[in-house]
Amino acid sequence: MKHPVPGGLREEEEERVLVSEQSWRPCPKARRRLRGCLEWVKQQLFRVGEDWYFLFILGVLMAIISFMMDLLIFRLYEAHRWLYQEVGDVLVLKYLSWTMYPIVMATFSTGFSQSITPHSVGSGIPELKTILTGVVLEDYLAIKNFGAKVVGLTCTLAAGSTVFLGKVGSFVHLSTMVAVYLGKMRTSVMKEYENKFKQNEMLVAAQAVGVASVFGAPISGVLFSIEVMSSHFAVRDYWRGFFAATCGAFMFRLLAVFNSEQETIAAIFKSDLKIDFPFDLLETFFFAILGAVCGLLACAYLFCQRWLLAAVRENRLTAKLLATDKPVYTALVVLLLASITFPPGLGQLMASRLTMKEYLITLFDNRTWGLLVPNASSLADPPSKDPWGLWQEWCHPSATIFGTLAFFLMMKFWMLILATTLPLPAGYFMPIFVYGAAIGRLLGETVALLFPEGIRSEGALHPVVPGGYALAGAAAFSGSVTHSISTALLVCEATGHLSHVLPVILAVLVANAITQKHQPSFYDGTIIVKKLPYLPRIRSRHMASYQVVVEEFMERRVVALAKGSGFEEVLAALDTSADAEYPVLESAEPSSSPSSRATRAPYCTQKTGTLGDNCAIEPIMLQLSPWTSLHQAHHLFELLRLQRIFVTRFGELVGAVSRAEVRGDGGGQAGGTGGGQGRGNNVDKPHPTSSAPLQLRRAIEELANPK
Repeated sequence: MKHPVPGGLREEEEERVLVSEQSWRPCPKARRRLRGCLEWVKQQLFRVGEDWYFLFILGVLMAIISFMMDLLIFRLYEAHRWLYQEVGDVLVLKYLSWTMYPIVMATFSTGFSQSITPHSVGSGIPELKTILTGVVLEDYLAIKNFGAKVVGLTCTLAAGSTVFLGKVGSFVHLSTMVAVYLGKMRTSVMKEYENKFKQNEMLVAAQAVGVASVFGAPISGVLFSIEVMSSHFAVRDYWRGFFAATCGAFMFRLLAVFNSEQETIAAIFKSDLKIDFPFDLLETFFFAILGAVCGLLACAYLFCQRWLLAAVRENRLTAKLLATDKPVYTALVVLLLASITFPPGLGQLMASRLTMKEYLITLFDNRTWGLLVPNASSLADPPSKDPWGLWQEWCHPSATIFGTLAFFLMMKFWMLILATTLPLPAGYFMPIFVYGAAIGRLLGETVALLFPEGIRSEGALHPVVPGGYALAGAAAFSGSVTHSISTALLVCEATGHLSHVLPVILAVLVANAITQKHQPSFYDGTIIVKKLPYLPRIRSRHMASYQVVVEEFMERRVVALAKGSGFEEVLAALDTSADAEYPVLESAEPSSSPSSRATRAPYCTQKTGTLGDNCAIEPIMLQLSPWTSLHQAHHLFELLRLQRIFVTRFGELVGAVSRAEVRGDGGGQAGGTGGGQGRGNNVDKPHPTSSAPLQLRRAIEELANPK
C-alpha cells in the first residue's frame, strides 16, 4: 500500500529534479547556437542531395571490402601453395595437401553460411532479380546474411581454381545488402520514413558497384547490372549508378597502388596487346566463327547446368544430403574436383596450379604459344613468378598447346557445371569468363597455325594475335551465358585494351543471337529451377503471341464484396478465398463495377453497419480490359511491379489477372513465353502479402467480438 507524500516533500523532490536536469545541460545559449550551426551545415551539405553522400560511402566501402577480401584470399592461397611444396616429393602427402585444403575451406564455407542463414548460398542474383520486380523475399537482404556471405565467400575463393568459382555475383549481393543498411541509416539521419522508391534506387546503384569493385570497370559495371538485373530501367538512376560505380572502381584501383601492387592506377588484368596492327579485316570472319562456337557451347552449357541443378534436387541421395548434410555433399564434390586437378595427375594437362587471375593473364598473352620454344622447368616446380612465364604451365612434354587447351575445355565444362550445385556462397561469372578466354585462345592458336607468317594485307604480312581471340572469347561466352552485350566493354576496361573492340562486339553479338534464341540465361534458368516468383520475359516474337488477350488466361472466379456488405459477408468471403485483396462493388448486382478494393486489413471504425460506411477502402487506379493483349499486360506487370489487376468489361467485373496467370502457371493460356519459362514450370507462388487475409480476419473478428 502506497503512503501519501506530504506537499512540502513533493516540492523539494521536484526542485531537486529540476536542478539535476539543469546541471547536465549548462550554457543553454551556446548549445542552441551549436545546434543551429550543425543544422545549417547539414542543410548546406545536403543541398545537392543526400543520396550522393551515401552513394559515395557505398562505393568506397565496397571497394575496401573487395580489396581486403582479395588480400586475405591471396594469403590463404599462398599458404596452400607453400604447404604443397613443403611436403616434399612424397606423392601421398602431396595428394593429401592438394585435396584436403580446398575440402576444408569449402566445407567450412558451407557449414558456416548455412548455420547463419540459408539465404547466403549461391550468387544471389536470381533472388535480386526477383526482389527488383516487387516481390518481397524475407531475409535475403538482412545484415546477418552479409556476415555469413563475406566469410563463406572468402573461404570458397581460398579453395582456388580447384573448385573453379568466382566472386562477381556474390559481391553484387553483398553490395545490395550494404545499400539497404545505408538506406536505413539515411532515413534515421534525415528523420524520414522509409521510401521504397529510394530503396530501389540504392539497390540499382549497388548492383553496378558490385561489378565495378571486382573488375575496376565502372562503365561496364553499370551496363552489365542494367542488362542482367533490370527488365526496365529508370534514367534517373543512371547517374547514381555511374557515380557509385566510379567511386568504387577508383578506390579499388587506388588501394592496389597504396599496397605497392601497382605503380599507378592500371587495368586489373595486365595484357601486352598494344600493337600497331591488332587484326586484319579478313580475321573478322574468324571472330564471327568464334562467336558462333561460343554461342553453341553456351547453349549446351546452359541446358546441362539447368538439367543437373534440377536432377541434384530430385535425386533421392543428393536431395537427402542437401536437405540434412550439406557440408558432406560439398566435401564429396570438392574431393572429386581436387582429385582430377591434382598436378602430378590430370591436372598437369589443365594448368591446375594457376589461380583464376593467372589463368586470364596467360590466356590474354599476345605471344603465339605454338611458335615459342618451350623453356619450361620441371612440372614439380611452382609456377613462375614472372607473369610472362606463366604460359609455360600450359606446356606438357606429351601434349601440344592445342591438346592442353582442348583437354582443359573438355574437363572444365562438366566440372564447372558440377561446381554450380555446391551449397555455398559463390559467383559464377568469372569461371565462364575464363572458360570463354580458353575457347578464344584455342581458336586463335589454330588461326596462327594456319597462317604461321601472318595474314597478308595490302602487300604486308601481319601476325595473328591469339590474345585478341581470347578477349573476344571471354566476352562472347560470358555474354551469351548471361544474355548481355556489355561484356564486350568489360574485357576492354579490365585489360585496358581497346584495339580489338569491334571484333569483340561482333563475336558477342553472334553468340548472343544463338543463345538467346534457344536458351534462357544462366540466372533465369536458376530462377526456373528454384521456382522463384519471377515474371519471365516473353521470348516469342511470333505474330500469334500478340493475338493472345487477357480474356484467354484471366482468373474468372473472383470473390467480390459489395459496399453494402456486413461483417458476416466479409467473413464468408475470407472463408471462400485466400486472396490478399478483394474488389468492392457498388452493389451486389452482376453489372456492378469495382470502383475500389480492400487490401490487407481494412480500417473499420465500428462493428456494425456496412463495409462502405465504416471501412477505409483503397481506390482502384488501374483496370484491364478482356481484350488487352498478353504483351501489354506483361509490360504493365513489369513496369509497375504489380501483383494483381482486375478485369472489367463495360464496367462489369469479369475477372482478375495475377503474376501466376501472366507466368502461365495459373491455369491460363499465357503460352508463348517459351524456353521452359511458361506454363508447366510449377513455379511456386508466394505472395508478398500472403498474410493479408489472416490480418483481415483478425481485425474483423476483434471488431465483431470485442472483449
